[in-house]
Amino acid sequence: MEMPERFCGAALAQALEVAAPGFIVTVYGDVVVPRGEVLWMGSLIETCARSGISENLVRTAVSRLVASGRLQGERQGRRSFYRLAPAARAEFAAATRRLYDRAARPQGWMLLALDEVPDQLRRRFHMAAAGGSCWLAPDWGALPPGARVIMRVPDDAPEAMPGLADFWDLAALAARYDGFLAQFAPVGDALAQGHVPSAPDALTLRLLLVHAYRGAVLRDPFLPEALLPGNWSGSAARVLFRDLYLRLTPLAAPAIASLEDMAGHLAAETDESRSRINMLR
Repeated sequence: MEMPERFCGAALAQALEVAAPGFIVTVYGDVVVPRGEVLWMGSLIETCARSGISENLVRTAVSRLVASGRLQGERQGRRSFYRLAPAARAEFAAATRRLYDRAARPQGWMLLALDEVPDQLRRRFHMAAAGGSCWLAPDWGALPPGARVIMRVPDDAPEAMPGLADFWDLAALAARYDGFLAQFAPVGDALAQGHVPSAPDALTLRLLLVHAYRGAVLRDPFLPEALLPGNWSGSAARVLFRDLYLRLTPLAAPAIASLEDMAGHLAAETDESRSRINMLR
């Protein structure tokens, strides 16, 4: 049976309020990075079109991503190709771990001293203001530029930082996880009932799945379970993301292999893409 229309392409993207720049980042992070980091503009336009994003919006968004140092452009004859810029690689690596590694946990918690914290830096390191020039952040092994560590607490000793959860807006984060569950739990039900998307629709579904989940999980400070509210929807969202990603991946493989880079078609699978699957299992 074919998938219901509301679960495919533009209809679901519209419900998720997908914007072109963020979706292009998702395409690169989920599909392109594990396959050499380069994609032909025509393949990107085609992929985005299935989510209702027009060619003009794609070209404008790519120009902005180049200007912000996240993509780099190259030409081969009359064709344009874009690759991940070096400055964006560390950011993508951190996001990859949070998205696909089911065992990912911060090493603990840090109280940092830092005078100036731009919004982009605060979001990247999940920093929460603790008063004055002091900031709380999960310890993923890297320090924000210029930060000085005042104190470290291991992840298995949350009692050493009572009230830690009060520094993050968990209600807003839970609302994002709840929205993800509301949109994608019916997709899981449809798959369980025997509905099978075409390869292009499976790829679009997987990209929208990653895009929606990424919007929540990259805002998650990964607090210790003991400090989270009861019935934390992030746990259910993680299970649903893993289940749908594993189901959709083999269905999407032919569509991935139809995309092009400078050497030809992308590989349906690579060592890195298989590693992600293994991390999810």
